[in-house]
Amino acid sequence: MTIALSSKMKIVALSDIPEGVSHNPEIKKQVLLRRGAVPHLTNFTRSKLSPGQIARAHKHTDMYEVFFVESGSGAITIDDREEQLEPDVCVLVEPREAHEIVAHRKLVLIYFGIEV
Repeated sequence: MTIALSSKMKIVALSDIPEGVSHNPEIKKQVLLRRGAVPHLTNFTRSKLSPGQIARAHKHTDMYEVFFVESGSGAITIDDREEQLEPDVCVLVEPREAHEIVAHRKLVLIYFGIEV
């Protein structure tokens, strides 16, 4: 459920958002804000990946993507360079960079996209 407190404020609770799918239909994804909610924001999302799950390599030509690791561990490969994902790590993926995420332990990511 989205609660609008005024014409400019929104409050969204994770508990009220159904879990959808991402690049891998087995990955649980909750989109808190979608394109149009904030200028240039494409999404503000929380995803949960089980051990071994992969968000397969892909790239965006029209946005930056910022990932923050809430919990768990995994790896992100950006243009053939692998970096470890651990709690409190933030990663910026620039437009046209191919990126893939693999969960080692249950991985919870908060991320958003910004249009270029």
